[in-house]
Amino acid sequence: MTKRITIDPITRLEGHGKIEIFLDEAGDVENAYLQIPELRGFEQFCVGRPAEEMPRITNRICGVCPEAHHMAATKALDALFDVEPSSAVKKLREMFYMAFYVTDHTTHFYALGGPDFILGPDAPPAERNILGVIHKVGVDVGMQVINCRMRNHHVIKMLGGRGIHPVAGMPGGWSKSINEEERAEIEEIARQNVEFALFSLKAFDDLVLANQDYVDLIVSDAFTHETYYMGTVDEKNLVNFYDGLIRVTGPDGKEFIKYPAKDYVQHIAERVEPWTYLKFPYLKDVGWKGFVDGTDSGVYCATPLSRLNASNGMATSQAQEAFERFYETLGSKKTKGRYQPVHFRLATHWARLVELLYAAERMLELSQDPEITDPNMRVNVSSTPTEGIGSVEAPRGTLTHHYQTDEKGILTKVNLIVGTTNNYAPIAMSVKKAAQSLITRGTVVTEGMLNRVEMAFRNYDPCMSCATHSLPGQMPLEITIRQADGEVVERVSQYTD
Repeated sequence: MTKRITIDPITRLEGHGKIEIFLDEAGDVENAYLQIPELRGFEQFCVGRPAEEMPRITNRICGVCPEAHHMAATKALDALFDVEPSSAVKKLREMFYMAFYVTDHTTHFYALGGPDFILGPDAPPAERNILGVIHKVGVDVGMQVINCRMRNHHVIKMLGGRGIHPVAGMPGGWSKSINEEERAEIEEIARQNVEFALFSLKAFDDLVLANQDYVDLIVSDAFTHETYYMGTVDEKNLVNFYDGLIRVTGPDGKEFIKYPAKDYVQHIAERVEPWTYLKFPYLKDVGWKGFVDGTDSGVYCATPLSRLNASNGMATSQAQEAFERFYETLGSKKTKGRYQPVHFRLATHWARLVELLYAAERMLELSQDPEITDPNMRVNVSSTPTEGIGSVEAPRGTLTHHYQTDEKGILTKVNLIVGTTNNYAPIAMSVKKAAQSLITRGTVVTEGMLNRVEMAFRNYDPCMSCATHSLPGQMPLEITIRQADGEVVERVSQYTD
């Protein structure tokens, strides 16, 4: 008889999910599923709305990354209304976006993923959180984390109009320019961000890399997958969060394809499974071969680790040094001038800190650019809208917004491929592989063991809130009727298989 282990709810992610682990008769893991039971359906209820409302609607999808949706929606409007933002507008948007990146990557490392390493995967669950981290590392470090988020949300509010759910994006422009006094304040904040990013990388050295048990866990087969990798790169194939071409490299490190965001439908297809509301994007030119690794499988990954693997390096000096140390430490060798990909999924936490340093350095560069105080932030829009596609690198992966409208700009079709959606297939594979490696016949399943299974998805920093788009037209429902003593009298269900 098949036995079942359920982890519900899974913790330290944005949104809701549960893990179902099925054991065979011998007690080994036969299969495991990360199920997303929530349905948001943003693509459907945006239809019929004016397109120019999308930057303000889609940034309500979740409270963690509203800036990413705001920016992707704004860039989709650029294309929809056929307007090219000026150089100054692009730089101001990107500076805003770098402040967001610093806050977001800080949140994940210290509050979501970090507790597994700073406190240990076997620490009591009540302690594996930001308060436990502060207790372990000290109040002074905790205040650095809080101050980092506070000063960057101040920048987000200054440039975006609100501290959360920004409103400044518009077709071809930005509604807020900055004066010299504001520029100088942002420059000082960016300098503090660089110091904080260097401090965080040093903390990773001291707390994780100095612990051989953690290093063994990172490079273990239980947390290793060889898939394709996706990320946006500039003209030199260096990591870029705001603009560029989308590059996909293979498990062997070779460039598979590079394309502008507007061509994504030629290269990406989406698959639906009956047991979840999330879709499974895959590489159309390779095809869907199931939840498997390798060059013959269309499964790809789009995370901080993926962006590093898909690029040739970082565009700022100290981040490039951290990039090289990342690959050298993890044993990667250069082939034709590029490091071979790192496939250790838990190394994503380290890659995230390399990106944190890049975002801080890039924010500092932009704050010192003479164009950044240009007061001309708007352009006239006169074209008839038809179709527009915008893309940025959200912290969790490549984020694409695709809109189609009638001649009055009313939305007739919306498609969103968000960061977590890209990663759903590799997340499902990672959960299953970790469960099969850790839970074997005769093993006493402990809470710490189940937390290690959760670590397999947590390194992807998934955001289920904005990723659930599949609308099957049938509502899965299970009703359980119990007596007063709790005994189940009857259980009725529909569409739950």
